[in-house]
Amino acid sequence: MTFFETLVALLAVAILLLQVTRRMRLPYPGILAAAGVAVAVLPGAPDIPIDPPTALALFIAPVLVDSAYDFPLGAARRMLVPLFVYAVVAVLFTVGVVVSISALTVGLPIAVAVTLGAIVAPPDAAAATAVLSNLPVDRRVDALLKGESLFNDATALLLFSAALTIQARGGFDTETVARMAFAAPGGILFGIGFGFLVSRLRPATDNTVGGTLLQFVYAFATWLIAERLHLSAVLATVASAMTLATLAKVDDPPRMRVHSFAVWTTVVFLLNVVAFLLMGLQARRIVGAMSAAELERAIGFAAIVVVGVIASRLAIAFFFHAIVGYRHRHGHELAPFEHGETLLVGWSGMRGLVTLATALVLPADFTDRDLVVLTAFSVVLATLVIQGATLAPMIRLLKLGREDKARQEVHMARKSLAQAALGRLEGEKGPEVEAIRIAYREICENGPGSLPARRRDLALAAVLAQRKRLDELRDADLVGPSQYLELQEDLDWKQLAVALDEERRITES
Repeated sequence: MTFFETLVALLAVAILLLQVTRRMRLPYPGILAAAGVAVAVLPGAPDIPIDPPTALALFIAPVLVDSAYDFPLGAARRMLVPLFVYAVVAVLFTVGVVVSISALTVGLPIAVAVTLGAIVAPPDAAAATAVLSNLPVDRRVDALLKGESLFNDATALLLFSAALTIQARGGFDTETVARMAFAAPGGILFGIGFGFLVSRLRPATDNTVGGTLLQFVYAFATWLIAERLHLSAVLATVASAMTLATLAKVDDPPRMRVHSFAVWTTVVFLLNVVAFLLMGLQARRIVGAMSAAELERAIGFAAIVVVGVIASRLAIAFFFHAIVGYRHRHGHELAPFEHGETLLVGWSGMRGLVTLATALVLPADFTDRDLVVLTAFSVVLATLVIQGATLAPMIRLLKLGREDKARQEVHMARKSLAQAALGRLEGEKGPEVEAIRIAYREICENGPGSLPARRRDLALAAVLAQRKRLDELRDADLVGPSQYLELQEDLDWKQLAVALDEERRITES
């Protein structure tokens, strides 16, 4: 099979698996990675290599942009301390645990052990976003996990680069220290500047397909240019996306937002699916490079590292919870999570493509490379399958779900939006204004979604009658294809305007 034929076949398998995960309420990353492993061990299985630098830019940059653009800057300020603890302290602590395990078991050189620690330490942005997207958790917990995944890769990749340099050169030098010191602030400054530049170019492409294409070009370009400049590509990408979101205006074209949201949702989901499948397919390549004795040694070591990585995150979660609780009791504003929420945060340390890609980028002559790569793969697969598959049951068991609270938030927000509209219309006169007021008053008095069933049924029947007539006009060649699509979209918006909330959503699988 050609590469394209293999990719199409894998996507077909992925679609079937996604239906299984949706019906069983399982997160898809771990299932897809496990399926990739299963396919990899079959005779004649495709061998699809991953080019690590390309994989990071292709799979990680869009996920970071998508998450960072929607991550509120206010939440980052409010949760600055927790984000620092989980994105920096937790990563460094996990590296220390892995180094200790390496010294006590297989005796890896310190630079190699630090490299391994930096590879397996950061939970993955794509994995966190994919697993948590449909799990109803408290807003603070969701913000922490998604915010952490935006920044922890920067810590790990900087440490990884430093360890790799030390291993290659036999120690630190002035150039390495200067490059590391400037990588993080330089990446942030570059991201802010590049985001500002793109925000100036964006209006020229509004309401065009080229405008959506520009968004992807900018996402990849931010990462690639930052890499060329030896800056933190992660921080540059996150900073540029947040800058663009901050500079967005309330009167930006809504059509562009709707189109961009649909395209980005589909593309990011596709990249996630392909990435997790490709991760699983690397199993045969990794295992095939080792002898039986090396494999036995590596599996035992990898199992210990998996336990150490999971345990270290749980330890950080509960230790930080204890400190915050103590400070809160003594008058500090930051309130601790509930014990169940702390356990959930500690258990949500899924590793993903960043871990695997950084492991595969190791030079061929790197000391104990096969051991490091297999250990990294084991951590990815174990955390995706074990932790990812148990998150939803944990939320139900600990009663951490917030479906009712989320519905109440939407209900309250819609009433507040209706009140804002009525405030703007105050003082305006005329029958047109009164017709608009009636619709908003109904929301304020009876709540959103209060449209009577008969009125909704009649509105839907009217729209369906219009659809039938539109098809007749097209078939009679009384309206052209472009005009047909424009009118069809108008009817779609009318139908969605009276639809129930659950009928408006598109799920990931």
